[in-house]
Amino acid sequence: MTPNQPGPEGSRGIEEVESLDAEDEPVDDASITVVVADDHPMWRDAVARDLADAGFQVVGTAADGLSAIRRVKATSPDVLVLDLNLPGVHGVGVCEQLATEDLPTKILILSVSGERQDVLDAVKAGASGYLVKSAAREEFLEAVRRTARGRAVFTPGLAGLVLGEFRRMQNAGSGASAAPQLTERETEVLKLVATGMSYKDIAAQLYISHRTVQNHVQNTLGKLQMHNRVELVRYAISKGLHRD
Repeated sequence: MTPNQPGPEGSRGIEEVESLDAEDEPVDDASITVVVADDHPMWRDAVARDLADAGFQVVGTAADGLSAIRRVKATSPDVLVLDLNLPGVHGVGVCEQLATEDLPTKILILSVSGERQDVLDAVKAGASGYLVKSAAREEFLEAVRRTARGRAVFTPGLAGLVLGEFRRMQNAGSGASAAPQLTERETEVLKLVATGMSYKDIAAQLYISHRTVQNHVQNTLGKLQMHNRVELVRYAISKGLHRD
């Protein structure tokens, strides 16, 4: 892959943070579906071509944020490769809107920017990983594979930045104020969310409606002052709820 402009120094290779999945079974590239969203036609076409040549299923492309949201909702791909600077709805807004949907799609940011705030905003909004566009072709393809398996993949140096920020937020929230009191059912739903289960599967396991699960999640988000499911999962993991 040829970057639009140089990325940060030391951008070769990829780093990974702790995954939600206990196992890392090989996945056939041909079974992985991908949507590519980028407003630069040549770059978008090149990324889609690299993916297709490697055997991935490219099920759609988008040139703006609104189209990206619509395409993902229509195809439910395994991975959305997303540029941040999209016209219409910014990439962070795309992440935020998709985080409210019960979709299997994981979001891998592919951006020129490696700026701290851009990275943190994207991850807080729901992105699973973040690569700068200076990544080599094979690094990018491997990042898509790992993202599809539930891994959180980052350009070197960015993984530590993200983990450090979430630790800081956790420490800031664990001061003198008491932890929010969740109901027994909210805690039960939170534990299942932390294992990666969909709302539909949680509803089936607990013998409640899909809407009831959504309501419990929204109530929990409000009590914890969080904005999306990704933050909720990280909170649950930090409390060890995914192992209960």
